[in-house]
Amino acid sequence: MLRKPAVAGSFYYSNPGDLEESIEYSFLCESGVGSIPKLNKSFNSNLKGIMVPHAGYIYSGPVASYSFSKLVENGFPDTFIILCPNHTGFGSGYVSVFDEGMWETPLGNVEVDSDLADIFIKNSKYADVDYQAHYREHSIEVELPFLQYFSDDFKILPICINVQNLQTSLDIADSIRESVEEISSSILLISSTDLSHFLSQDTTLIKDEIVLNDIANMNHEKLLDDVSKYNITMCGYGTVASNIIYSKECGVSKADILKHQTSGDVSGDYSSVVGYGAGVFKSD
Repeated sequence: MLRKPAVAGSFYYSNPGDLEESIEYSFLCESGVGSIPKLNKSFNSNLKGIMVPHAGYIYSGPVASYSFSKLVENGFPDTFIILCPNHTGFGSGYVSVFDEGMWETPLGNVEVDSDLADIFIKNSKYADVDYQAHYREHSIEVELPFLQYFSDDFKILPICINVQNLQTSLDIADSIRESVEEISSSILLISSTDLSHFLSQDTTLIKDEIVLNDIANMNHEKLLDDVSKYNITMCGYGTVASNIIYSKECGVSKADILKHQTSGDVSGDYSSVVGYGAGVFKSD
């Protein structure tokens, strides 16, 4: 099965050369991390997960460069488990897994880790095979070219979370941990999320700071509570909660927030912005 690109030509360039140049720009521009990292050929398993935004590259690419830079310097695992929220409303069930085949981008195809998918679904109470949730969803797809720019030697496990709450976050994290214990390959979690949506710059910064503090302190329950309590429109809060839970189970005690800015910092329009954050979960 081949999952075709849904947002090539809109969120990112469909031409491979232009796409690679835009990725390089994300790293090298004034608000990017400042340099293009070199891939470490050996994977350091101390890095358990990253948080990365998923908007159009012109807006969120520079922020994403901070997380991907740490990832590249750390080395690639065998498989990236990529968690995203469901923006489209397509699909059914709680947690939708794309369990086989390939994902196509302008930079080539990426193989789905079908063995890990089968084990994860077996261990989870909520996960099912569901392709419909993935076909039009952008928030895993946009992360793949950033990975492909540095290597083609990895697999992915795409997981789209339709119902984001404490129960599904715990289930996903525990099922990943149990699944990893059953396989010999290495994994790393990628939480795909933006922060506050379509508020003023000042309000966005205030609300984003609440959830970023929760993430830095590895407090998944407070993150979930604060999203509801303060009406914070962070789209992938459940993906980050799962990453926090899994990382804590692996010995991580604090997350590093690497970068925070908004779409207004790019466009110059601060009346209605989207917040973006980059972070990593790494043990000492």
